[in-house]
Amino acid sequence: MSTSKRKPVEETYHHGDLRRALIEATAKIVAKEGAAAVSLREVARVAGVSHNAPYRHFENLAALLAAVATEGFAAFRARLEAAAEKAAPAARKSALGKAYLDFALEHPKLYLLMFGPDLNKAEHPELLKVSQGAFDVLRNETAKGGASGQADAIAAWAFVHGLAHLIIDKQIKRSNPAIAAFFAQ
Repeated sequence: MSTSKRKPVEETYHHGDLRRALIEATAKIVAKEGAAAVSLREVARVAGVSHNAPYRHFENLAALLAAVATEGFAAFRARLEAAAEKAAPAARKSALGKAYLDFALEHPKLYLLMFGPDLNKAEHPELLKVSQGAFDVLRNETAKGGASGQADAIAAWAFVHGLAHLIIDKQIKRSNPAIAAFFAQ
């Protein structure tokens, strides 16, 4: 019989902020290789923890990816709000469109995770709330134009979203003069 006393797992497990480390590791993988390259085992390896450690904070891979997308939408919304705040009232819509496009092109793989079909936002309430909040920035700006604000917001969103995808998919170049002309309006 051993005379050494083993501490319970709760007392010996010290990582600091494991949840934060897992989200950062996942974000790093997404930024480099895209969401399809993410696995809980790979996230654990990048974070330097056991392969079971992610389950301490996330039910499954979708929950972890939703947490990354949630942070992405929070950063996206902050970018949109900052652009609207800096722009003159008449230039806000263009500023929002440019900020949207710039975010998508600076973080293409995160953007594709955020807006892609792999995450059902209805299954992740925090993600749903934050993503709707980002859209609200655009909707609130276009709503100032009257009752058609919702339709205008969707049209503007669809335009810039499609433009971002076309550029990310290398169908058109960001340097196309027509794009610059549109945002100069």
